[in-house]
Amino acid sequence: MTEEIPGYALRAYALFYTKYGSREPFTQTALDWITGTSMKKKIFSLLLKTGWIQKKDRNHYLCITPEKAIQGLLEFKVPTIITKAQKPYAFTGLSAIEIWSDYVYVQRSRERSPYFIEVLRKDVPHWKKFFQQHSIPVYVETGSTIGEYIILIPVQKIALVQKETGSVVPLKKTMAMAKENEMYAYAYQYMRKKYGITATSGTGNL
Repeated sequence: MTEEIPGYALRAYALFYTKYGSREPFTQTALDWITGTSMKKKIFSLLLKTGWIQKKDRNHYLCITPEKAIQGLLEFKVPTIITKAQKPYAFTGLSAIEIWSDYVYVQRSRERSPYFIEVLRKDVPHWKKFFQQHSIPVYVETGSTIGEYIILIPVQKIALVQKETGSVVPLKKTMAMAKENEMYAYAYQYMRKKYGITATSGTGNL
């Protein structure tokens, strides 16, 4: 899994891969006479953190191949990243339909993979920073881009249920959303059969 990197780090990776490939180890001295000590440490720290290089031992590094680096940019990262969240949230909309229907309805692909998440209105700045730190594009209420991205839905209060895949809005609310659109009819019928309720008859946290 790799993350997007700024131009200066990409140029450093290109230098390392051009000189050493993916099998020959190198040390931080590869940037001697090119950058200062603090910048050198910053570049190596960033490339390690974002997955473009790996540690071979205490002082040596290896490049991953460009093919792996590019493919890694489109891997699904949000399900793992969201587990580190420190603020309340709930998957909603099409993301909730995916979860409650056990993914019989799937909205995502490598080309386009949105996540719709309810967050407290006061926490919107926190969530923007949180996802930006992981190089995940984030929008408020609407937006779109290539690959994974987040749509934040600000609310005053969050009703949520804990599922294996994270926090999600209650089943009754999810089924009501699915029932409104024929595109999600199969997912709605699946949920109705599995849980034994309709969109208007749920009780409790369901």
